[in-house]
Amino acid sequence: MKQITVLAPFVTLLLIMGMFLHSCDTTPTPISCEGSMFGLPIDVTGLDTSVCKPSCACKNFTSRNFSASELASLADWQLSNPPTELSSDPYESTIPNADSLVCAMIVEDLTNKIYRLETFDDIAAVESAGAILTHHDACGKCSSLKDFKVYAEDRDVGTAVKSCLLNNFASPFESLVSCLEDIGFTRPCAQIWAYNGRHTQANCLSLCLDSTALIYHVADGSLNDCLQCDEDISGPVFKAVAGRTRRNTGLASSICRPCEEVEPVEHAYPF
Repeated sequence: MKQITVLAPFVTLLLIMGMFLHSCDTTPTPISCEGSMFGLPIDVTGLDTSVCKPSCACKNFTSRNFSASELASLADWQLSNPPTELSSDPYESTIPNADSLVCAMIVEDLTNKIYRLETFDDIAAVESAGAILTHHDACGKCSSLKDFKVYAEDRDVGTAVKSCLLNNFASPFESLVSCLEDIGFTRPCAQIWAYNGRHTQANCLSLCLDSTALIYHVADGSLNDCLQCDEDISGPVFKAVAGRTRRNTGLASSICRPCEEVEPVEHAYPF
């Protein structure tokens, strides 16, 4: 009987400790991305912050906001290996697959703010090289920090692009490119935006002139017919040539996207 008396409290203690440790288990429960949307809604978005937020809990990621001084600093950086200009319409060519790669910034001269861009196989390779991830997928025509500044500064930059397209509907291609450069895009980036816009105009015009195209999303979160047409008809080439998109850059915009399509990027630049 004495042995039972001694062991009983010990067994009880073990049971209590087991319950305590179980209740303190810090292993996070995975959060599904299904149904969650990433964006920064404005009036024309058609969705509100109850269904579209600048964060994806399923990826433990929140889109970064940049101060005016940080944005100004981004524009000061000089790219030592800028992309070549487009000499022909990429929508008439075969575009290589740039998925599964990543684009990173390598600082060459911190004092004078000189950098280069390089495409890496994965994030591990970026970290090994001491580089800074700037977006997922291969580097392209819009991968520069100047182009990133345009996206980061105006989360509804599509409206400015649309104005250029409408105001230059019947103008020479070069006039459209110049208008897009005035927004702040580098010339190669402005060119792919121009080719994208003209391609969408040629294939989706009736949908984009419809009054329903004024609101980006319908009630269930789907894109309006104009944006969906642009996504399907022009999107793949644009993504492959531009390199940077807001989704693969982790920037919330006025167009909401499923969290499954968003790639987290911290943007830890030496401002």
